[in-house]
Amino acid sequence: MTFPIQTPFADHGDPFMPFPQNTPTPDDLPGIPDAELAQLPVELLAILQRETEEALKRAKAAKAKLDGALTVRYATRAAEERQARGKDTGTIRFDDGDFTVVVDLPKRVEWDQEKLAQIAANIAAAGDDPGEFIDTRLSVSERKYAALPEAWRKGFEPARTVRTGTLKVELLPQGGTA
Repeated sequence: MTFPIQTPFADHGDPFMPFPQNTPTPDDLPGIPDAELAQLPVELLAILQRETEEALKRAKAAKAKLDGALTVRYATRAAEERQARGKDTGTIRFDDGDFTVVVDLPKRVEWDQEKLAQIAANIAAAGDDPGEFIDTRLSVSERKYAALPEAWRKGFEPARTVRTGTLKVELLPQGGTA
């Protein structure tokens, strides 16, 4: 059986189900249109899905290992450079041989919601507008929304927008384990 795929593919290498030489590998996937991939046999799609997930796990583990090594090598120097510049967070640059090392320590600010609510009340009590200083975001949990009486839910509907996430398809062999 041949497929209308024009690229030269490497050997698939799956010992349990050998495929012809023109069978795509995960490395080939970016160059194949989705419509062509969708026409492949489900067995091949399942193998490609498994191999792609395994390659992603290996790549994530390799990146974590490399990021750890870069942290060991540069964290102390970056902290010293940041301190010398009077910075607690942010991006700094320094040289290492023929390379410029760019180290970013992002600032992640969290606000205590109860304390902010009290501050907002104090600002309002003093006759000022807390909206000039404090951003407020209102939301309703889906559980609470679903528990509302029908008449109340209708009142909330104009303010509610539902967006879906990305469709995820997993191919599992029947009668066996993945």
